Amino acid sequence: MTVARSLVLEQQHVLALRDIEVPSTLGPDDVRIRIHTVGICGSDIHYYTHGHIGPFVVREPMVLGHEASGVISDVGSNVRNLVVGDRVCMEPGIPDPNSRAAKLGLYNVDPAVRFWATPPVHGCLTEFVVHPAAYTYKLPDNVSFAEGAMIEPFAIGVQAAVKGAIKPGDTCVVTGCGTIGLMVALAALGSGAGRVVISDVVDPKLEIAARYPGLIPVNVSREPLRGVVDRLCGPDWGADVVLEASGSPRVYDDVLACVRPGGTVVLVGMPPDKVAFDIVSAQAKEIRIETVFRYANVFDRAIGMIASGRVDLKPLIAETFAFEQSVTAFERAASARPTDIKLQIAMPS
Repeated sequence: MTVARSLVLEQQHVLALRDIEVPSTLGPDDVRIRIHTVGICGSDIHYYTHGHIGPFVVREPMVLGHEASGVISDVGSNVRNLVVGDRVCMEPGIPDPNSRAAKLGLYNVDPAVRFWATPPVHGCLTEFVVHPAAYTYKLPDNVSFAEGAMIEPFAIGVQAAVKGAIKPGDTCVVTGCGTIGLMVALAALGSGAGRVVISDVVDPKLEIAARYPGLIPVNVSREPLRGVVDRLCGPDWGADVVLEASGSPRVYDDVLACVRPGGTVVLVGMPPDKVAFDIVSAQAKEIRIETVFRYANVFDRAIGMIASGRVDLKPLIAETFAFEQSVTAFERAASARPTDIKLQIAMPS
């Protein structure tokens, strides 16, 4: 262990910038990374404001952050694909490579996965991290550190697009225009969707979506979502793929109403409680239902979409704070301004 200056969640509602011991042993298959940029995620804020997410409870001080980019400062003896000086981003979840889930390629649902900033595992809002090279990805020269720190949330959108098996020209619907909803919508466009309807009840969020060609924002407090889909796809039909990204229990009737017969529903948002779901309506259309939990095997694809220019995440970064302003940044994020799609923290150089 080595002492490093970090943003530490001491307990619910209490953050501190201070030195704390973090793992520092470099194994033969690991790399050491000097952190450059870290995004603030909704889960970070949830731990800060509630002290837990489901069974994951903050019982001792924990370093926050899991969306990051940085620079390789050291490599283990077995590492061949990365060298000192490489600019990288990292998958924050490390599975047991010998688990049954990992051997099936479903390492994101490995019960033994260790995920940054999930109690009791420290996150990456610190000076450096030691990380497996297998889950560390070199950034192309035209992808900035800020974009690199957006790959992690964007990977959720790419996972959703992969699960939806989106085809060129498909019409898609995304319910929810928060950070993840926008990531899902942009991943759908980047995967070939011809048009993507995205719904919410908050105009400032929808105004951000409206800046992207191909995204069709709908405020469902003023206009029925099904009516918009009928105009685009014809009555009694529907969208090819509907991706639920709000987590709101009120959207499931719209989700089922807006998907075409034989279409696909992808469940991305996580409702806080059990929800009513009209199984018969789903059966009557013989829809395919897919679910998303984080991501697996899509980081390379996500980086490639950004590097190609097909997806531009830069407009979603509302503000970048200096590391010494981290507590202020978290207080701002906790206030949930509708235009703050992503706040980031820049570490000292």
